[in-house]
Amino acid sequence: MTSPTKAEGSGSTVALDPDLASTTEVAKPKKLEGRSPGQLMWQRFRRDRTGMFCAGVVISYFVIALLAPVITSLSGTNPYTLYGQDPTYADQPVLDDFGLPLGYLGGVSGEHWFGVEPQYGRDLFAMLLYGMRTSLFMALGVTVLLVVSGVVIGLIGGYFGGRTDYWIGRVTDFFLAFPQQLFFIAFMPVVTAFFVDPQEETPTYFRALAILIVLWLLGWMGMARLVRSTVLSLREREFVEAAKVSGASPWRIVRKEILPNVVSPILVQFTYQLPSTILTIAFLSFAGVGFVEPTPDWGRLFAAGAKYAEQDPAFMFFPGLALVVFVLCFNLLGDSVRDAFDPKSGR
Repeated sequence: MTSPTKAEGSGSTVALDPDLASTTEVAKPKKLEGRSPGQLMWQRFRRDRTGMFCAGVVISYFVIALLAPVITSLSGTNPYTLYGQDPTYADQPVLDDFGLPLGYLGGVSGEHWFGVEPQYGRDLFAMLLYGMRTSLFMALGVTVLLVVSGVVIGLIGGYFGGRTDYWIGRVTDFFLAFPQQLFFIAFMPVVTAFFVDPQEETPTYFRALAILIVLWLLGWMGMARLVRSTVLSLREREFVEAAKVSGASPWRIVRKEILPNVVSPILVQFTYQLPSTILTIAFLSFAGVGFVEPTPDWGRLFAAGAKYAEQDPAFMFFPGLALVVFVLCFNLLGDSVRDAFDPKSGR
């Protein structure tokens, strides 16, 4: 039963139902949860359609390169078979009497999706996929090594300063003095000849190791200088001074206070370094000091395309298009990552 109750500040009475009042839930204020810098970055990045599209393209390149043996098995080809010279395929000619591909666009057909190589008849589709596999994963390994080395050296020089920073700076200047492109060409044969008899064929794995060593020795300086300059501006900040006063060790200060604040420039630099490394590896193979026959490689495809340019200009089309798309998408991805980390960006 309800009892009339006079409303406060008025002469009217209001009937209150105790049963109704007991079942009515009071609306609780919505709990606000903070978001980490990584979550904010991801939220901003997801709104960037260009960045998301380029990320999908880049990931698809790595997936295709990883699954190159599976994909080429579906096409029924491989990058090593000489379809124009192997007697097994004599009933399926792919080259004419002059060694040029039969058909249009360099011999494009149902069996050879991107055509064939002049003189030898190797399948260009299989060569491109395996060449992407060699270049992408080789460049990924080199870039990771460059970034790790540069971050460690930059953190040490920037945080400790003094003589440590001075000598690290002088070593960095010494390596920056080398003309990289010329040094690549001159140093690669020296490295391989130092460990392998010139009369013997250099194993592919050793060539890969030599390329990694040369690119690492001449490529870590940019990342080291970037990290050093960032750490120099951070080590005098209030949160670093507070950590020192509290008795934190230098290792803990670097790991907990400084390193999280340099992740943004490191990640952005990584997105620019990887395509640059791919182009450098392709340049070495193009110049004849990188990967050689019969290892498929992007640079070797361009070297072959330059040799066949007059007789078969279509040979360069698919490898060139694939490389341009990858480098363009990775550079645009780097711009999107930089904008996602920048809180002042309007994107």
